[in-house]
Amino acid sequence: MKFTREIYWNVGADVLAPMYFIALLSTLALIYGFYARSKVYRRGKPLYRFDDIATRIAGALVKTLGQVKVIGGGAPGLAHGIFFWSFILLFCGTTLVFVQADITDPLFGYRFLKGGFYKLFSLTLDIAGLAAIIMMLGLFARRYIVRPKGLESAFDDLFIHALFFAILVTGFIVEGLRMAATEIGQNMELAYFSPVGLMTGLMFTGLEKETIESFHKLMWWIHFAFSTLFIASIPYTKLRHMFTTSFNYVLEDRRPKGSLETQDLEDESAETFGAAKAGELSWKDIFDTDACTRCKRCQDVCPAYSTGKPLSPMKLIERIGDTAFGDIEGSITTSVGKDAIWACTMCRACQDTCPASIEHVAKVLEMRRSMALMEGEFPGDEVVTAMDNIEVNANPFGLAPAARGDWADGLDNVGSLKELDKTDIVYFAGCYASYDQRNKKVATSLMKIFKAAGISVGILGAQEKCCGDPARRIGNEYLYQQMAGENIDAIKSYDPHTVVTSCPHCYNTLEKDYRDLGFDVKVEHYTVFLDRLVKDKKLEILAEEFDVTYHDSCFLGRYNGVYNQPRELIKAAGGRIVEMRRAMENSFCCGAGGGRILAEEKLGTRINIARATMAAETGAGSLVSNCPFCLTMFEDGVKTAELEEKLTPKDIAEIIADRL
Repeated sequence: MKFTREIYWNVGADVLAPMYFIALLSTLALIYGFYARSKVYRRGKPLYRFDDIATRIAGALVKTLGQVKVIGGGAPGLAHGIFFWSFILLFCGTTLVFVQADITDPLFGYRFLKGGFYKLFSLTLDIAGLAAIIMMLGLFARRYIVRPKGLESAFDDLFIHALFFAILVTGFIVEGLRMAATEIGQNMELAYFSPVGLMTGLMFTGLEKETIESFHKLMWWIHFAFSTLFIASIPYTKLRHMFTTSFNYVLEDRRPKGSLETQDLEDESAETFGAAKAGELSWKDIFDTDACTRCKRCQDVCPAYSTGKPLSPMKLIERIGDTAFGDIEGSITTSVGKDAIWACTMCRACQDTCPASIEHVAKVLEMRRSMALMEGEFPGDEVVTAMDNIEVNANPFGLAPAARGDWADGLDNVGSLKELDKTDIVYFAGCYASYDQRNKKVATSLMKIFKAAGISVGILGAQEKCCGDPARRIGNEYLYQQMAGENIDAIKSYDPHTVVTSCPHCYNTLEKDYRDLGFDVKVEHYTVFLDRLVKDKKLEILAEEFDVTYHDSCFLGRYNGVYNQPRELIKAAGGRIVEMRRAMENSFCCGAGGGRILAEEKLGTRINIARATMAAETGAGSLVSNCPFCLTMFEDGVKTAELEEKLTPKDIAEIIADRL
């Protein structure tokens, strides 16, 4: 029995010349389309993302071929992954046909598509084609029948669905017509290895052979036309993400997660700071807009969007792209909308969930820098006041710098670094632990724990300044660098071994941002430090059973991967953790990040109320965090939502201190 097939059955070798000419035209259209778009990319500012290129390419291949970042998006992501793998199998099959028909057979007389291998080849492609059709039907139903909230459809979405359906269906029709004429009833053993083609071919067995051959030739050309249209349309539709998303994996930021570009404010050649126009963003920022698939995953996890703010991370990227490719000198702050730009908490949820590795946060920051540094514009008068207070008094409250260390008065294991010869750690208190009455209690609880563990603590006192995080993330890079420089000089003058913070924002700023300015001291958040003390049996905790729900601070969890240590501390104290529906990597922001702690929340519903409500739903009774910003927001959120009888906000340090 013959287990192979004639590749150009019925159409003949005469199709080769016109076929390859049309294929060449479609390929040239593809190349030109990307060339035209690359000219827009190149108008962005320089950014180097090609270090360690071999590792970058290897990582991109794993993420692309494995659909690693795509299939994590639930059923739609899995459907896309299955469609992608089916598409790859079909592409590989077409490539093997090309290799045999145009290289190995005519040049060397060698055919490898035969025998048992061909049966496997035929069965694999049929199953892949069927799987692709089923996945496309599911994705089509989701987009046009189910229509999830926030999923917007444009013309190219319909075009892409229709084109893929046309390619797949006409492919099976061509196969079925060939099988009806050459295999069904004649070579059934081979026909069974093309089950979808067999089922299609049975529909045509009642036709005359001449009719089948004429119809086959027509459908062959139609199928080929759809295939070349697909190639030519890639750079002109959302299909471009097939290339741009994969390449975006190569371009990923390989610095520590959440690192920001530190601007050279002394650069006399710089005409502007930040980005008010599309061309003032980096070329990678513009390229990102072409990698976006408008899948809305970023929008779904955005705390600002879900609480009625005018910010959608998806639309932010889309509008930057529209501006860049429409008028590179156009205002992106206008197209995105200033309220949307200020609404961002920089929690990074959008960026972490994005299957295309798009960098949203940097774009928001650059637009804020332009508004703050070039226009002197901030989201409200209260923020202007806070900026002035930080500049004059080194804290956003406008309180006396000399009183910064007063919270530690009477604590016998804490002293000013000016007066101590040696300490085990330097505690960077931050503005809230230094001045806010509620957070002072957290700081004193932490010092009580350190005392129990025999840890001596030194503080900077009046020498300590605001870490600069709120100023930096609101766009005031100048004020941030001023605060950072003074803090770095003060800390390094004592040559400490370790700095411990209780504020994740201080921790992230000292541990990452300050590195660009020459800071090289080890920094730890107190939960990591205490967890190690417990594991080393240097800190004993009396376990008493209680129920809590734990909130993952964005700047400790998502930015720095600290998820387990806080939970281990709670468990060591006897806590039974009831997780909220948004927890760990999927945590929901408290609303204070991105400098929003300084700004009034006037649009939509309050983010802290949304988070407090999630906590109350668990029935745990206590909402535990390890961030002064989060604690402040939850104290307010619980009161505003009238949840005092159901929920008590606490810091982990307070729980541990009560159980020593």
